[in-house]
Amino acid sequence: MRKDTMGLVALLAGAGVVHFVKPEPFARIVPEVLPAKTELVYASGAAELVCAGLLALPRTRRFGGLAAAGLLAAVFPANVQMAVDVVRSPRASTAFKVGTVARLPLQWPLIRAALRARS
Repeated sequence: MRKDTMGLVALLAGAGVVHFVKPEPFARIVPEVLPAKTELVYASGAAELVCAGLLALPRTRRFGGLAAAGLLAAVFPANVQMAVDVVRSPRASTAFKVGTVARLPLQWPLIRAALRARS
């Protein structure tokens, strides 16, 4: 398994677990137009765990890469919502504001890594 694929497996598995252990921060960044925020957090956490499992197994890695890329693209609006909320917050530090905005473009290398895992 490629190093970037191993990293993606670890990232997805870790994030998936955190969605179940501490769902509240994730529920806050679900875009307002979507209902059932906590349920969506649990569903996305489960999807991250499934994608991690699919990527970890050679037999399912091709499909797992495609599924992970789709998931990473699908959760991008929540990441944008988080950045908007943090930038607007008078309580957030400047460093945290910069970090949440700066991490947005990092979604694309993750999607590329997921697609590379398919080969």
